[in-house]
Amino acid sequence: MSNIQLANNLRFLRTKHKLTQDDLSSLLNISRQAYSNYETSKRTPDLDSLLHISRFYRISIDELVLDNLQSTYHTSALKTGEEYIQYVVMAKEKNTGNSIYLSREELDFIIKYRALSEENKQILAGFLSNKP
Repeated sequence: MSNIQLANNLRFLRTKHKLTQDDLSSLLNISRQAYSNYETSKRTPDLDSLLHISRFYRISIDELVLDNLQSTYHTSALKTGEEYIQYVVMAKEKNTGNSIYLSREELDFIIKYRALSEENKQILAGFLSNKP
């Protein structure tokens, strides 16, 4: 069953907080295309995904699915947590499944680290393991 309001809210929240579809797909451990399908109402997120999204944006699942978040009331309510949300990305730890919260700076560091050559990764690891 298609939920146009949910799709609109997902797109609105993501763009409001200057996030990409890749950011949200990482949060949910799904492909970018799968998340894109949520925003275009081709697919509906499962309950677990809805829960993660609502917790991430600090809104209820009811608000996420049913309300028009672009309205003035919700826009002003969202601003209170905007700075926090804008710089936090949630991921799952691979082995335990525990949630990990990363600042924008930490996320940028990880992205830059992944772009390094193997040699430079080893140099950086050696540098970080040396204690002052």
